[in-house]
Amino acid sequence: MEEIVSLAKRRGFIYQGSEIYGGLAGTWDYGPLGVQLKRNITNLWWKTFVEQRDDMYGIDAAILMNQKVWQASGHVGGFADPLVEDLVNKKRWRADHILEDAGIKDVAAMSIDQMNQVIADKEIKSPDGNPLGKIRQFNMMLRTFVGAAQSETREVEPGVESFDYETSSVSYLRPETAQGIFVNFKNIVDSFYPDLPFGVAQIGKAFRNEISPRDFIFRLRELEQMEMEIFINPDNWQAEFDKWLNLQKEFYLSLGLPESKYHQIEVPAEDRAHYSQRSIDTEFDFAIGQKELWGLAYRTNHDLMAHQKMSGKSMEYRPKDGGESFVPHVIEPTFGVDRTLLAVLDNAYTVDEIGGEKRAYLKLPRHLAPVVAVVSPLLKNKPELVKKAREVYESLRQSIDGRIMWDDSGNIGKRYRKADEIGVPHCVVIDFDSLDNDDVTVRDRDTTEQVRVKIEELTSFLKK
Repeated sequence: MEEIVSLAKRRGFIYQGSEIYGGLAGTWDYGPLGVQLKRNITNLWWKTFVEQRDDMYGIDAAILMNQKVWQASGHVGGFADPLVEDLVNKKRWRADHILEDAGIKDVAAMSIDQMNQVIADKEIKSPDGNPLGKIRQFNMMLRTFVGAAQSETREVEPGVESFDYETSSVSYLRPETAQGIFVNFKNIVDSFYPDLPFGVAQIGKAFRNEISPRDFIFRLRELEQMEMEIFINPDNWQAEFDKWLNLQKEFYLSLGLPESKYHQIEVPAEDRAHYSQRSIDTEFDFAIGQKELWGLAYRTNHDLMAHQKMSGKSMEYRPKDGGESFVPHVIEPTFGVDRTLLAVLDNAYTVDEIGGEKRAYLKLPRHLAPVVAVVSPLLKNKPELVKKAREVYESLRQSIDGRIMWDDSGNIGKRYRKADEIGVPHCVVIDFDSLDNDDVTVRDRDTTEQVRVKIEELTSFLKK
């Protein structure tokens, strides 16, 4: 993982957030290549699950929502992680992470009292080697205030005033995108009156005040989700659940990820979210171990019923065949964008040996690679080569669906090495023979083999 993090920064995929100020834990910035890779992943997801289906409706709900949304969903009272404090330096940590790092098994199934007992019995210390306090629950939502609503200022100490915000101005940065879909359920039905089952899809940011974010972009405070809520008749929930489990696996394979690293894990009842009647996690063999990648949950009608009760608005669906109205149940396939991108990078990172030298490169699938081809003149100080290379470059930019990069820095060997590291499938080089024969050298990233291709056939060759 350290090698992947190093490559990601060096080549412009992912940078530490606020790095010039020492960073902010749990935040990362996507650079030019990283944002393109992420866009390629989200575009594939949107095309697969929205554009190519006639039973899916896309939305983009606001990040800030009425605080009653989070009261109804149960997040205000129950969206929490176990927090434990180092009694010496007062640093705070995720208690379950500390226990897992200490080799304790089945931590997820433990109660707070059981965790406290294990810490006491095993004399488990903090990562800094100090005694730990008692575990307490910590709400992970990031709280904020909306608008100018506030009471009068008060003096908290001489010369220092503080605002007392009214509770009506309290809001939260959403911890999940799902609730934006649930509160728009009635709008979708009123606007489109779709047949059941139908789905609503969304890609967007979510925020979680993680106690101890870690493992690069695996666990973040600011993350992005690709999420769907599939509204169904409860009589058919098992068939719909199985269908979406298979569709998740098909999407996994479409990312070029190997089946050997794919695991479907049934989540036991004691570990499921309070709203879930059944959950299966898709786990992936990351460099940091087998970890959760995506989730699939049968949420019943918990959310719609909760919002119906809190808002007073009916969430019932009236079947077109004249049957009795009911509140639909929900199957939820959810995909983390950042974890998906990390899985793609992790799987693509390859080390081999070329000409007796070690080579590290990204073996990215062509349809995900942020750059599909690099065009170079063999020598940048030869105007005739540069001119010809520019013509080829501009032509490919118009004819190839994907990013074409120009590179005339350093010698050709260094250009190849850089292109390999960022996962470019092909390098196109214009040399002196190109001037006479109207052809180019095309180098393959994975095999490093080179072939001559006529310029007029170059577009079709690269598309293949």
